[in-house]
Amino acid sequence: MNRLRKNLLPLSPVYEAIVSAKRRMHKLGWLRQRRLPSPVISVGSVSAGGAGKTPMVVMLAGILRRRGYAVSILTRGYGRASNLIERVDANDDPAWHGDEPVLLAQRSGAPVFAGADRYRAGLLSEQDWREDKVRVHLLDDGFQHLRLARNVDIVLLTLEDVRDHLLPAGNLREPITAVADADVVVVREEEATEIEGVLDQLRGEGSNFTVWTIRRTLGLAGGDQRLPPLPLAFCGIARPDNFTRMLMASRYEPLETVTFPDHHPYREADMVRILDRFRIRGANGFVTTEKDAVKLTPAMRERLESVGPLILARLNVELLNEKEALSQLVQMVSELDRRKGQERPVRE
Repeated sequence: MNRLRKNLLPLSPVYEAIVSAKRRMHKLGWLRQRRLPSPVISVGSVSAGGAGKTPMVVMLAGILRRRGYAVSILTRGYGRASNLIERVDANDDPAWHGDEPVLLAQRSGAPVFAGADRYRAGLLSEQDWREDKVRVHLLDDGFQHLRLARNVDIVLLTLEDVRDHLLPAGNLREPITAVADADVVVVREEEATEIEGVLDQLRGEGSNFTVWTIRRTLGLAGGDQRLPPLPLAFCGIARPDNFTRMLMASRYEPLETVTFPDHHPYREADMVRILDRFRIRGANGFVTTEKDAVKLTPAMRERLESVGPLILARLNVELLNEKEALSQLVQMVSELDRRKGQERPVRE
């Protein structure tokens, strides 16, 4: 923790009191929740970024669509220029819609609807629905969006979260104890053993969540691409160190990683900085994330590719026991629908 954030530690209890009170008021029904006609599956975390929510949403969208569901994705679109609630397509402008909505549209194959009001985004998606299938909404980064009722709360928990501090001193948006409200807690395969004690403690406080384990792998988008032997990496994501570590673990060791803030909109000055480091380090190519790549204009790509190939790294996620997890998910959705008196056919 840097000195500035350490100095902010006394403010974290104040922040905790505010967010905990908000969650408690929603539980008690003192703050209004709106419910969409179709089931909502929320995917979120307690951290401000870097938990891996986007690839998790992509994976779940793929699983559900392959099982015959009609899936839509509801997302806020952090940093987007638009204040509208609208559908996002794969070729849309990320500056207008936000980088993550465009990436979700590209990778999931599901219709994506962006807007600060996820309830209205969900209503718009239902108007847009043409498929005669069981309908499901995936709420991206929805754990803190308590204004929209959800059938299932899926929360990603990482070892970095467990060791982190609350805002403003750290990156946690809620205390770890909030994870007890989840229906499903998702942990990474390589961290599962170390996090097990935290999960046991949360269960000891009365929580009854299910645990899913995921395996994350880093591949190169495009299939036949090859990383040059001396690549320069660059990214604007919440946890850039994780990107570098995953590159190294996948034997794509970069000479250096040039970092920018999360959701950073790339400009000409950034290309100058990247190219300067490219020349100084004697690199012969570039590697970046798919999330960063959607923000590069054709002119930016052309400028980088004039000196070396630009390779996109893709983070893939898989459930270690997909069949069992899907069965549990279907059961959660259908049970809660029956409680609402809304019998709905469900397929496995």
